[in-house]
Amino acid sequence: MIDADPKTKERTRAAAGIASDALKGDVRLRNAAVRRNGRWSGYTHLLVARLKEMQREPEVIFWVFLFPLLLAFGLGIAFRSRPASISSLAIAAGPRAKATLEMVQQSSRPLHAQIVDEAEAVNGFRLGRYDLVVIPNNSGNFEYRYDPARPESVLARAEADDALQSAAGRTNPLPTSARASSEPGARYIDFLIPGLLGMNLMNSGMWGVGFALVDMRQRKLLKRFVATPMRRSDFLLALTSSRLLLMIVEVGLLLGFGIFAFHMRVAGSWVAIVLLGALGAATFGGLGLLTASRAQKIESVSGLINLVMMPMWIFSGVFFSYERFPAVVHPFIRALPLTALNDALRATILEGAPLAAQAGRLAVLVAWAAISFFLALAWFRWT
Repeated sequence: MIDADPKTKERTRAAAGIASDALKGDVRLRNAAVRRNGRWSGYTHLLVARLKEMQREPEVIFWVFLFPLLLAFGLGIAFRSRPASISSLAIAAGPRAKATLEMVQQSSRPLHAQIVDEAEAVNGFRLGRYDLVVIPNNSGNFEYRYDPARPESVLARAEADDALQSAAGRTNPLPTSARASSEPGARYIDFLIPGLLGMNLMNSGMWGVGFALVDMRQRKLLKRFVATPMRRSDFLLALTSSRLLLMIVEVGLLLGFGIFAFHMRVAGSWVAIVLLGALGAATFGGLGLLTASRAQKIESVSGLINLVMMPMWIFSGVFFSYERFPAVVHPFIRALPLTALNDALRATILEGAPLAAQAGRLAVLVAWAAISFFLALAWFRWT
């Protein structure tokens, strides 16, 4: 066998050295990549990608930020502080109708009364044009026709009876005085803003997470994640926590609007309000994951989300107090996550209650958040 010349051997050794150095360089690059892509790198990249996706969806800006402000403005204007409405009375025509009208007009209360035919008065009352029908009898008595289910009709009956009794010479044996009170904190808008804040956190959490998850599954985007070393928990956690960043803007916009537009007072700590908002966003983000963990189509997840949210829209006291429902269902209503969030927000914003005094409501939110997230993690599938 013929040995290679020295130059060939030298070139061979040089090539082997270069290959060895290249291999070592690749190993160093892989090690550096491992060090750079640590435990939470997948979660971080997914979170950033999700935020960029939301920036490219202009409808998110409207439904998450502008719609709650428009709703608060509309309801605040509708239920703003304004003079009390004047009761409308219809006096049935007859021999004593004119005298009855003069007795009503002597009252210090603002009453709008007019004489009309009895049939027309009854029909107008039925259609809502009059709050009360007064029918003077020939014997000197009065008959009231009112609807006990209509608050304005009950009020008109009391005011008309007081006016007629006073005009007939009745005096009050006990002197009294009254003082009007309509301060910030006791108005309907003060009750409404925390409820809208809780409702918005529920809507954005469930729709923003559940809808996005099913949309990615329907477009076959989730299949691409199966071949990656990314953890399933990182993916679901990134979807949920993307709502936490938007939550800060939601809370600031809605409360700021209430303060500047309706002179609303915030009695509690802003830090406590932000923490409650974060917990609420995490809770409803977890519920959004759970409802979308196995849904295949947008129609399916839309029905599931509406099914979950409908009881909370009705019972959780967004627009009116749930105390109006029978007392037997109050424990079930308080166990709903939106009820606990609304009660905690109102206690903090309107009463200045610290978080330590709301352990029960916080426990309800934490339980819903933990259970829904772990169930979603167990039931979730990529396809």
